[in-house]
Amino acid sequence: MFRSFAVFNYRVWFIGALVSNIGAWMQATAQNWVVLTELTDNDAAAMGVTMALQFAPPLLLVGVTGWVADRFDRRKLIMCTQTALLLLAVALGILVVTGVMTLPLMYGFAFALGVITAFDNPARQTFVSDLVARENASNAVALNAASFNTARLIGPAVAGVMIVVLGTGWVFLVNASTFVAMIVALVLMRTHELIPHRRGTGPARLADGFRYVARRPDLVVIFVMVFLLGAFGMNFPIFASTMALEFGRGADGFGLLSSFVAIGSLAGALLAARRERARMRVVVVGAGGFALASFASVVAPSYGAYAATLVFTGFCVVTTLTTANGYVQTSTDPALRGRVLALYMAILLGGTPVGAPVVGWVAAEFGPRVAIGLAGIMALVACGIGVAWTLASGRVHRHETRRFLLTLDETRPITTITPEPEDFSDEVAGTTAIPLPANERTPRTTRTTGAHPRPTA
Repeated sequence: MFRSFAVFNYRVWFIGALVSNIGAWMQATAQNWVVLTELTDNDAAAMGVTMALQFAPPLLLVGVTGWVADRFDRRKLIMCTQTALLLLAVALGILVVTGVMTLPLMYGFAFALGVITAFDNPARQTFVSDLVARENASNAVALNAASFNTARLIGPAVAGVMIVVLGTGWVFLVNASTFVAMIVALVLMRTHELIPHRRGTGPARLADGFRYVARRPDLVVIFVMVFLLGAFGMNFPIFASTMALEFGRGADGFGLLSSFVAIGSLAGALLAARRERARMRVVVVGAGGFALASFASVVAPSYGAYAATLVFTGFCVVTTLTTANGYVQTSTDPALRGRVLALYMAILLGGTPVGAPVVGWVAAEFGPRVAIGLAGIMALVACGIGVAWTLASGRVHRHETRRFLLTLDETRPITTITPEPEDFSDEVAGTTAIPLPANERTPRTTRTTGAHPRPTA
């Protein structure tokens, strides 16, 4: 489960990311609570607009941000984006503490945060492949998700208490200090141990990621499912805050609900880390589980019952998204990975500008339970799309011996990926069979060990 921790650079990265993610979740909780209770009178639609502005830039800038992640040094790029996010958090904290923050100003900060995050996300996602070998990439992605959801377990709860005790402004300032951990981690890395990545050579290749995905029907299905979940299902701030108010709870109750989501999310991420590879079937089953968990949340009679359903919700959504992320990373041409990951993140986060205003309006007009039900329906649609593709792909067969049992083939080999030159090594050379010419007296193969061929039976 923790095999990627054997790599020094990944251990440093994990610690820095954990601290930074805790601060990010604290800020997200404070920002949503400010909009809902201080800048408006419990207006869920205003929160939806804020989320839309924050998550629109990854979608609008997807071609540029993916190309930047492939073209430039990812470590230095992340240092720049983390520094910019630090300065933005300081400005937010000062404005809220001094009482001069307004709703239009918060909209502007949300959009600025989205622009910086649009460059930060694909760089951070693809940087994992620079830290560990390809065989550990899926494990490293899952552990990243575990870090993210451990922070989600801690951050909102801490933010809720801080809002009650100190006020929302101080949460932004504390978040600013957590970015220092990530910057220090990047400085401490052993740069000579980073795995080099193939870089694009010009702006003409911006569209290569789109063309690559268009030739991969499995990725198209993944992206459609992720879009539906991101647009309508990943609006937990709207769901949790409005349900907390419905049950008569304050900021601490809102933060605690986010932590319950994180309990299930962490469990899902750790189980994903145990799997040898990311599989399409897990994405489909996870989407179906998310739909069932959403329907259970709709009928929850009390605060405690609703919190319990959120554990299962978090487990299903992280299982789905972590597996989808790992599948995309491990099955994509390394030279295009940054652009494909940028497109993936744009669809995941960029769906929010489409769905968040709709979900916020539904919650404001018809209540949060109806909004959660809408999310469950869309997750069920996503699951149905995955099932339909699986059946249409010809991978489902009747069992050879059992009459009423079906079998599912592994995902078919992907022929569009070309091996990286850096994959060749002495270890590969020493274990690769080389056929001898047909006119040899004995039909044998040789295995090379260093520079000396050695006959083997």
